[in-house]
Amino acid sequence: MKLFAELFTRLDQTTKTLAKLDALLEYFEKAPDKDKLWAIAILSHRRPKRAVNINYIKEWACELSGLPYWLFEESYHVAGDLGETIALILPDPETRTDHSLTYWIDFISSLADLDEAGRKEQLTQAWLSLSTTERFVFNKLMMGAFRMGVSQKLMVRALSMHTGIEENILAHRLMGHWWPDYTTFEELILSEEKAEDDSRPYPFYLAYALDDPHEIGDPDHWMAERKWDGIRGQVIVRNDKLYVWSRGEELVTDKYPEYEIFRDQLPNGTVLDGEILPFKDEQPLPFNVLQTRIGRKNVTPAILKKAPVAFIAYDLLEWEGEDVRQWQKARAIGANNSRGPYRRRFAHFRAGGVCYLGGAGRRAGYVT
Repeated sequence: MKLFAELFTRLDQTTKTLAKLDALLEYFEKAPDKDKLWAIAILSHRRPKRAVNINYIKEWACELSGLPYWLFEESYHVAGDLGETIALILPDPETRTDHSLTYWIDFISSLADLDEAGRKEQLTQAWLSLSTTERFVFNKLMMGAFRMGVSQKLMVRALSMHTGIEENILAHRLMGHWWPDYTTFEELILSEEKAEDDSRPYPFYLAYALDDPHEIGDPDHWMAERKWDGIRGQVIVRNDKLYVWSRGEELVTDKYPEYEIFRDQLPNGTVLDGEILPFKDEQPLPFNVLQTRIGRKNVTPAILKKAPVAFIAYDLLEWEGEDVRQWQKARAIGANNSRGPYRRRFAHFRAGGVCYLGGAGRRAGYVT
């Protein structure tokens, strides 16, 4: 935990990208593989679930610190962070331990199996064996609220420097459903012979601001594209199965049964990147129509009728099982270097109430 707490402190105390990158790289160089894997999971928004009720945590912290509850609440109000408040008010540690990050995450998970008295005893012992910074990190992990001031993209860059593996390959390996309890650093990151995961999506490429718009070519060759008001998603067809992913790396196949037709219409080994869009009578609908479907566990026939969806495809990412992202990029580069405006070709497919618009050429920041 000491090494991870030091990483947290270094990341928290700087806004400089290179300093953050150095801190991450040093952690990956020093940490054992299992701790690296947990750090990667935490930085890619895979955090352990909260195992102890927040009110109990407050009560036990007050009891251990000797503070009256009203003073604790006032301190919390000033500090603005519950985990930090508890870390600061607790007495000095009675013993010091050097357990790993993995040990403490397993410890947090084990609290769920204990009764209230057992949780209190174990939590008190943990607090009294950690430094102030370690307690802060431990508290945030325990309460399911841990965040670090670093992007996943920067973490992947540091991991690439550590392993020598290209960033785009690592980003793809970190997509989809995985959890440190069921894999290893070797299997997830280093192994080239990975077990196939038919549902695995590709990293979502997001728009970014350009310092100089002319760096992407002659403005006479640009094309404007409509900003669709939907949800970014990927449609995957592999081994006769359909998977639909949202940009937040949530598998949402069951929420959009209209897309089942893609399983029959698209060949195996196809991945499309695009927009999940409310769509009816050949027209897009307002986003608030789509919101009536978001968050629902069951999509009823009434909802399907009221808020039908289409999929507007931006890019073809995989074809016949082959990653064609570089092929798309090559086409975009060729288009930007052509003499005349690049006229994108659209295919229009409609069946079973699903509208699919496909176009190639917008990839890796290129505008065509």
